[in-house]
Amino acid sequence: LDASAHYPRTDPAVIVALVDASDRLLLAHATHWSPLRFSNVAGFVEPGESAEQAVRREVAEETGVLVGAVTYLGSQPWPFPASLMLAFRATAETTEVTADGVELSEARWFTRAGLSDDIDAGRVTLPGRASIARVMIEDWFGTALPGD
Repeated sequence: LDASAHYPRTDPAVIVALVDASDRLLLAHATHWSPLRFSNVAGFVEPGESAEQAVRREVAEETGVLVGAVTYLGSQPWPFPASLMLAFRATAETTEVTADGVELSEARWFTRAGLSDDIDAGRVTLPGRASIARVMIEDWFGTALPGD
């Protein structure tokens, strides 16, 4: 056995529940996901930036939306790859959405009724219940949503 101490690298990532002035939630579809899967915008923290700066940069780069106030919610170990997911809630300063076409194929605002209707009709699936993303979406929604 090797008696030396090992400190594996852990890369911080951010994920955001972004709401606009009408209390709509921005969800996105990543290009590599299965069809119909939507979740919060997320990405890695770059060297030299704070987690809050990473939230603003990731959202702007991937959707074109400008972010105002950012509030820390919590964290979750995330093994893909060796990451710590830092969760935030933020307020949008703009609402025009343009998915970058590279990381995201689609991003759009959802009302509670619209998200519920899309889930019921099979037009949207959400992250699994073990994900902090699901917790954030259900917190905004106000109750548990159907499906895994």
